[in-house]
Amino acid sequence: MRCDSLTPGGFVDLAEVDSSIQTDMRYAVSGNFVGSPLDGYLGPLCIVTSEAADVLAEVQQDVSARGYGLRIYDAYRPARAVAHIARWAADLGDQRTKPEFYPGVDKSRLFTDGYIHGRSGHSRGSTVDVTLISASSDPVDMGTGFDCFDPRSHTMDPRIGIEQRANRLVLTSAMERAGFVNLPEEWWHYTLQPEPFPDTYFDFPVSPLSLGSVSSP
Repeated sequence: MRCDSLTPGGFVDLAEVDSSIQTDMRYAVSGNFVGSPLDGYLGPLCIVTSEAADVLAEVQQDVSARGYGLRIYDAYRPARAVAHIARWAADLGDQRTKPEFYPGVDKSRLFTDGYIHGRSGHSRGSTVDVTLISASSDPVDMGTGFDCFDPRSHTMDPRIGIEQRANRLVLTSAMERAGFVNLPEEWWHYTLQPEPFPDTYFDFPVSPLSLGSVSSP
């Protein structure tokens, strides 16, 4: 495993590949479970590997034919942002976002129960957090919100409604047909297989300046 703070070749701004894919980059703003922008996010840019961007454009065409669109909540995530999340999870005195993001889980259990990890596949650049929107850009009901730390967020949790399950299956089917694999514990989490950088956890900042900085290490 390598950790590299330099931007490799092969990463792109998703908007440059398909501007019809909506983004709502939650970790670049305060509207996330930490309650503040994460370290390393210098703007609401959606950075992914070029391979992942091309495949997401294919998925967008697929779901658009059925009256939906994609909305991305997170893509490439710097390792320093993952460390920020870990520090937040260890601070049991900070419970500001509990009512929205983990109402049924004690914060002391977030590591133990697997909601928070010391490393994230997002730092390899080909993992995205994604949902469906309607043709009018309204969010589609997926049964829970994004980043809800609860078993109901498991993709096939039996407690969600019939319509919510159908919506999750529309997303899962489209993503998996294109080559993304779902994390069963999070209906929004998908990783392209095979990954271009399967063994490297990058730490360059999310910034337009990063994309043109250096060649691949």
